[in-house]
Amino acid sequence: MIDSRSNIDLSKLEKINYNIFSRKLKNISSSLKQLTGRFRIMPDFIIIGAQKCGTTSLYHYLTLHPEIISAESKEIHFFNINYMLGLNWYKSKFPTLMQKYITKTISRKNFLTGEASPYYINHVHTPKRIHKTISNVKIIAILRNPVDRAYSHFNFNIKQKLESLSFEDALKAEKGRLEGEKEKMMIDPHYNSNNYRNYSYLNRGIYIDQIKTWMNLFPKEQFLILRTEDLESNPNTVLKQTFEFLNLPDFTIQNTSHKNVGNYKEMNSDTRKWLIEYFKPHNEKLYKYLERDFQWDK
Repeated sequence: MIDSRSNIDLSKLEKINYNIFSRKLKNISSSLKQLTGRFRIMPDFIIIGAQKCGTTSLYHYLTLHPEIISAESKEIHFFNINYMLGLNWYKSKFPTLMQKYITKTISRKNFLTGEASPYYINHVHTPKRIHKTISNVKIIAILRNPVDRAYSHFNFNIKQKLESLSFEDALKAEKGRLEGEKEKMMIDPHYNSNNYRNYSYLNRGIYIDQIKTWMNLFPKEQFLILRTEDLESNPNTVLKQTFEFLNLPDFTIQNTSHKNVGNYKEMNSDTRKWLIEYFKPHNEKLYKYLERDFQWDK
């Protein structure tokens, strides 16, 4: 007679062994891809952010275009947290030169690839690293009302169990949490600040400082700045604009319901009023710099 508990333990053991085998297989595959890094292409475009602004939906829509091939994963985070792994590691995440050659010469089609790492836009080293590595890459930023972005960021952290404070207390605590973190990152390129990445609810919404940093390195013609609200209300119009920017033929996406809608309670009205006033001068500078009114202060 077989003890039922033995069956349960055996089942668990099989699952553990399968997970270990899967991880090893993935590591082997990753190592082999790195060996072929010099035979792989670099991205034609990078979505640099911002976080909680629709980068996942935008990237998903773009990769539905028949002439855009996705990277191994949407978020590679090479130019911020994985930079020390080396360029071959980064290139291993993209298609091969042979794939591109076959597509362009035999199929007579464009062959573009790209990635979307939303922490890039606000990371202190990323703009210079990208400029040094692929200075001609096309850069896409999608920006959302910073008030809504901050609240979505907070609720994401709550879901991920990264935040224990209330939204209001987290906003008050941000200055102390971020104090000295940017300076540490500037001094030590190996230093990854969890506080700077996770608790910058206000800081990440000051888009003008981030955009100016990027545009001081790259010509404005290499940028496409999109508005999250437009992607949500009329995705195919935004995609048409994006495909034109990438020099691709227009392509209509049939199903544009790929949205990460947050299921959380409404923001306190007084907090919202405070945030609108907080971001207002920064938004006005952004509007003036880009010569475009994003209409976030109404």
